Amino acid sequence: MKIQMKQDNDKTIDFVMIMGIIVCAGIFGWVYETLFYMYNYDGKFVMRSTGFGPWIDIYCLGGLLMYFACRKLTKKPWLVFLVSGVLCGSLEYATGFILDRVNGGYWGWNYNTEKLNLGNLNGYICLRSVLVFAVSGCLLFYVILPGLRWLREKIGEKAFSRIFVVLGVIILIDIAYSDIACYMFGMPDASQLYSAV
Repeated sequence: MKIQMKQDNDKTIDFVMIMGIIVCAGIFGWVYETLFYMYNYDGKFVMRSTGFGPWIDIYCLGGLLMYFACRKLTKKPWLVFLVSGVLCGSLEYATGFILDRVNGGYWGWNYNTEKLNLGNLNGYICLRSVLVFAVSGCLLFYVILPGLRWLREKIGEKAFSRIFVVLGVIILIDIAYSDIACYMFGMPDASQLYSAV
């Protein structure tokens, strides 16, 4: 399924591939943060997602931002690396700053208290996180997207679309519930429901 979106060069945007980016970026973020926080807390598992599944919403957004910002830069990997790091580092800083102001303190992460926090800036970003985002941009364009295209050819357009549209919609519903409905309507979030089990 392709949808037409107005751009400078008037190219089509592949909707299913966008859903694939949401799925892959969100799960990648969850795996990365789970492994890092197990290291940070000496092997202890820490649930890093605000939602119910193994994905992290800010990585979904970061993956989309990298895709739209760098899709015309793929012939210059160094530029994909640089733009991805700066863009997602800025996203992380802005998100941390806003959440800090809205919630009256650090919420979700605080690099002041973590290992490997060289270049820590107000607890919101550090050199490690920015480098991970920069490398992630390269992974997105040179590993994940080619892998998704290969999978699409291997299993067929219809099966590929069903898998990634369904998974993408599940993730977006989870994000909408966890990040919007829980705060607007006081509904229990994933961490509350998990602790009740």
